[in-house]
Amino acid sequence: MLFTQPIFALFFAATFAYVWATRKNRRRKLALLVASYVFYAAWDWRFLSLILVSTLVDFVAARRIDAATDPRQRRGWLRLSLVVNLGLLGFFKYFNFFIDSAASILEPLGINTQSLDIVLPVGISFFTFQTLSYTLDVYRKRLRPVSGLADFALFVAFFPQLVAGPIVRAADFLPQLAHSPRWRDLDTRLHLTRFLLGFVKKACIADSLAPHVDAVFAQPGLYAASAVWIAVLLYAIQIYGDFSGYSDMAIATAGLLGYELGINFDFPYLSPNLSAFWHRWHISLSSWLRDYLYIPLGGSRGSRLATARNLMITMLLGGLWHGAAWTFVAWGAVHGVGLCVHRLWRQTRASQIAFPGARLLATALTAYTVCCAWILFRAPSFGHAFTLLESFVSLRSPGTLRLDPWLFALVAALAAVHALAHRGGFERRLARIPDPVFATAFGIAAALALSFVPLRSTPFIYFQF
Repeated sequence: MLFTQPIFALFFAATFAYVWATRKNRRRKLALLVASYVFYAAWDWRFLSLILVSTLVDFVAARRIDAATDPRQRRGWLRLSLVVNLGLLGFFKYFNFFIDSAASILEPLGINTQSLDIVLPVGISFFTFQTLSYTLDVYRKRLRPVSGLADFALFVAFFPQLVAGPIVRAADFLPQLAHSPRWRDLDTRLHLTRFLLGFVKKACIADSLAPHVDAVFAQPGLYAASAVWIAVLLYAIQIYGDFSGYSDMAIATAGLLGYELGINFDFPYLSPNLSAFWHRWHISLSSWLRDYLYIPLGGSRGSRLATARNLMITMLLGGLWHGAAWTFVAWGAVHGVGLCVHRLWRQTRASQIAFPGARLLATALTAYTVCCAWILFRAPSFGHAFTLLESFVSLRSPGTLRLDPWLFALVAALAAVHALAHRGGFERRLARIPDPVFATAFGIAAALALSFVPLRSTPFIYFQF
């Protein structure tokens, strides 16, 4: 069940009507929990067991951690949570990856390896990190465990962000379940507009660009350097429109039900450096990696070498989180090296020199680096990636096929819209529009958006993670 499918509109309309017609908070939360399980079961009902196991283990483990006075018992219950959650994630997502990676070493020694036919449960990376953050926060005594199993189960399975984030922290979401949201506090205009914008990003822009990107990345050696440039820029737009579009729709859907989810994207392509980029791109994941991996490793408290080590470990594991392939690890390595270089640059005197256009130059350089890394992220193999990188960096290619020139104009137009949207003020202007005008404008915009949806829809990119 996709946010962009008609069946989701029917599902959400029924859920929306019931929860707002229900006055009792407990009944409201139980209805949302059932709806969330139905939503996930629409993908594959068999994998509901994974969510139930993760929910029960972390609910019990957190309560035991909080009640235990012996540090060894506390560590034991935390280990149980880590082993169960990371074990499930490791088996379903990484078993074949490590088996295939080891095959080249073991087979010459006469040891045969065998991959398994494993189906990756949708969203497993997201709800695994979400439940882990809960037990880790309880272990660190930053959070008291919730007393009700139903509340915790809803935190884990809340359907707007279940399969592709944002990754929600228990400290942010569980307090919202204490009382029923009030209808008069609902900003319907903002949430409807945000959902429509997310729909446009995903269904109209990202899905329309996908065929051009797929063609070039599948056979990069056949295309001229100009076509490779267009394809890489289009992919940068596609993945942003796809994932930020999903996040917008998830945040809007939760908002229409009365619950607030944190922002997940903040105009990342306008970042002047990679550090700022990771403060703006997939914010819920980057903050999770910072709080539960980078800082526990030591963060920036040690020497320069130790800080660089911590950054590299964090980004390498962040790359592996995105996919079970060495290309994703290489993507993480590029960002890790870039973050280390930027950190060293900030400590030099040259970084303090200001000149006209310095920020624009820094932003362009950052965007170029991000696009080079996106090649590793998207390419199906290192061979494809190196061919694309050679064309993208050297501006030379043996291929002759080209893409339509108007795609360059499209890239420029979308970049201009992105920059204008960053200037803000949209919410204030939206609030001043009379209700009839807003309703009419929203209906026309929705109809136009539907007319631009391509016949072939593309699955959300981050569903594979």
